[in-house]
Amino acid sequence: MLAIQTMNDSFALGLTDALPRLRAYALSLTRNGDRADDLVQQTALKALSGRDSFRRGTNFNAWVFRIQRNEFVSQLRRTRPTVDIDDSSQRLPFHEPTQEVGLVMREFVGAFRKISKASRQALLLSKLEGYSHQQIADLAGISEGTVKSRISRGRAALDQLLACP
Repeated sequence: MLAIQTMNDSFALGLTDALPRLRAYALSLTRNGDRADDLVQQTALKALSGRDSFRRGTNFNAWVFRIQRNEFVSQLRRTRPTVDIDDSSQRLPFHEPTQEVGLVMREFVGAFRKISKASRQALLLSKLEGYSHQQIADLAGISEGTVKSRISRGRAALDQLLACP
């Protein structure tokens, strides 16, 4: 009985630790905060209901991220636009162009690569991983003020690089 309780505790702890990264991944998939929250909730529910299928000793994060990806794909399939072939007004479906999103992302990644490595690391840990300034400082072995400065300089550099001419 104690072994089952320990396994349940480690499973819940692993899931709790993965939630911030799951949310960041969900935001990258959905590009919408509300939909991302819903996706994380669905992922947590599916992970909890399928906890018996998780094999101890394997990579928990890979398992839960696969659940999230599969849930996202399933949602896309459920909400896929359909066309009634009998309705003549719907013969040529029209969807708004999405190329601009790719161009904006490419421009951002290019600008992000141009800022200093220290600023990139501080921004990623702060915004993507959800670490506090103190946690980043402890991890990097620097003062909290230095972390705040790096984040501020990184944001300023990104603003300048992404500013329209």
